[in-house]
Amino acid sequence: MTTPRPRPTWTQAMSGLFAAAALIVLAWCAVFAVRALLPTEPVRSFLEAFPGDAPLPEGTTEGIPAFVSWTHFLNAFFLVLIVRSGLRVRFEKRSGGLWTSRRVRKRRMSLALWGHLVVDVLWLANGIVFVVLLFASGHWVRIVPTSWEVVPNALSALLQYVSLDWPAHNGWVHYNALQQLAYFAIVFLAAPIAAVTGWRLSAFWPARFEPVLTARLAKALHWPTMLFFVAFTVVHVGLVLATGALRNLNHIYGGQDAVNWVGFWVFAATVVLMAFGWHAMRRDDWIATLARRFGDVRLLNR
Repeated sequence: MTTPRPRPTWTQAMSGLFAAAALIVLAWCAVFAVRALLPTEPVRSFLEAFPGDAPLPEGTTEGIPAFVSWTHFLNAFFLVLIVRSGLRVRFEKRSGGLWTSRRVRKRRMSLALWGHLVVDVLWLANGIVFVVLLFASGHWVRIVPTSWEVVPNALSALLQYVSLDWPAHNGWVHYNALQQLAYFAIVFLAAPIAAVTGWRLSAFWPARFEPVLTARLAKALHWPTMLFFVAFTVVHVGLVLATGALRNLNHIYGGQDAVNWVGFWVFAATVVLMAFGWHAMRRDDWIATLARRFGDVRLLNR
């Protein structure tokens, strides 16, 4: 178990509430401001010229391949474990156990960090499989922009989202431009940054590469990248549920373009697994069971 963090003071709690209230007010101001702009001639003409769709090459097949569904689940599952173990590594004051390599005795780390690195490797392996299948299947055109028209279309989609008048499109056929840019950023920008900076901060970074990426820069990038993943996930799941939950969940979990409960129940089962994984990453004794296969483990009394 982790060491309990001190409870926030009344001042901190009130500051947090006022900050949350300020963000809500700013969000509503943005909604009303955009809704006031939409009827104007320049904005209306812009939306007519660029409705928000992501331009796709001719002959792009419809549907979402099966590999997208299971790699999507594994990505979400591993991300939950990464975030939980990463929070332990960052905020834990005292480790509940230590792992030591049998080959390199100087290589020692907390069980929380060992678990974090192991899940990182699994997450990266899943990502590599996804990217290989993405290009092998031709599905890459769904998330990789092929025209500069994606930029004004993404701005158009953003205006529609902010106005709360959701872009009308069928995710089974194509994503809108803003989705395409967001998915591209997650797969080809944020994921590599998280991987490289995490490797740099680990004990496995080669000494000869020290000048290539400083630990200070890696730390400055690694934590914000994780926050970006969390923010993206919150917005992504929120929009999936708000823009036709049953149909959207069927697209990614049910493998069909239909409105029924198949995708929902698969999604619900994955949420249960994620909750179990979140709990498992808090238990050093559970992590130790696997860690002993790869090195020496010593559990510590708190």
